[in-house]
Amino acid sequence: MNNLLFVTLQQPASNPLVTFLPLVLIIVVFYFFMIRPQMKRQKELRKFHESLQKGDKVIIAGGVFGKITEVKDEYIVVEIDENVKVKVVKSTVIRDSSDLPQQK
Repeated sequence: MNNLLFVTLQQPASNPLVTFLPLVLIIVVFYFFMIRPQMKRQKELRKFHESLQKGDKVIIAGGVFGKITEVKDEYIVVEIDENVKVKVVKSTVIRDSSDLPQQK
């Protein structure tokens, strides 16, 4: 019995690569399934905000539909009804309302 205990205690130290391999795999999986898709979405949204033009129909973060009447560097002016205009920050524009399916 003592010999078996002595043999198991004297095994050589395991390879450091094998020790850190699970941690490295977790980081790689986390990057590909969480970080990379989020960066892609942010890039697409930034590209969308830069492409906003006068006359586009959009939806603002609060769920308000409107039409862009003026575009500046940091903000846009959205007409939500006749003679009702709202100045909003570009980042509050969620999507283009032309993407929505048309109701009959």
